[in-house]
Amino acid sequence: MNAVVQAVRRHAVMAVGVLVLVYLFLPVAVVVLFSFNDVTGRFNFTWQGFTLDAWRHPCRVPGMCEAVTASLQIGAIATVVSTALGTLLAFALVRHRFRGRESTSLLVFLPMATPEVVMGASLLTLFVNAGVATGFATIVIAHILFTVSFVVVTVKARLAGFDSRLEEAAMDLYANEWQTFRRITLPLAAPGILSGALLAFALSFDDFIITNFNSGNTITFPMFVWGAAQRGVPPEVNVVGAAMFVLALLCVGGAELLRRVRTARR
Repeated sequence: MNAVVQAVRRHAVMAVGVLVLVYLFLPVAVVVLFSFNDVTGRFNFTWQGFTLDAWRHPCRVPGMCEAVTASLQIGAIATVVSTALGTLLAFALVRHRFRGRESTSLLVFLPMATPEVVMGASLLTLFVNAGVATGFATIVIAHILFTVSFVVVTVKARLAGFDSRLEEAAMDLYANEWQTFRRITLPLAAPGILSGALLAFALSFDDFIITNFNSGNTITFPMFVWGAAQRGVPPEVNVVGAAMFVLALLCVGGAELLRRVRTARR
């Protein structure tokens, strides 16, 4: 009896972790599975049979690929800008002491805590009062505004555990500030910057509420899915979701593999 209790205690945490992972990835598995469903009607809610038609012709649904392209373009622009701004702000908050530093750190969290409905409506009010026509540009601006906070928090967490003695050692070996930044600081901060960029892209690509307020005539992929859900979600939507999930896994796996290769070379 004691042996059983000890075995349960040893594996309890692992068992709970496995159950949590299954719970998290079960919807993803359903998305991937139903991308191969041979739909006979309008709704892709019940399994009818296996087929590769949706993967062979993902753009046969009118307007879907245009919506995916718009989401990718918006996500790419918002990610580049928010990553650059968020990284600079994170370095400023961690490395420098200035008046209003604590207030700035607090304000960074406000977009993360603000409900998206409130932020979307506020941005729409701002654009309307400024006479700016809503569309592609306003979506990009809105996405930058709410993703930059996530980049700041991610990069800031990476910099908080940064060993500044490595930079001091590099400068003791006659490296100038630019060489120290390029060879020491940037490589060590790169995992946090990459994580912030991936998070910003995922949030931008996935956003619906803020985008719906400020989209104008621009249709993004989440908006297309919302409209399609009222008529029946085609399996091609699942194809896009499955493809994005696989792409995310490849990015994370590639980054981890690169990290291990660099560690092994050292």
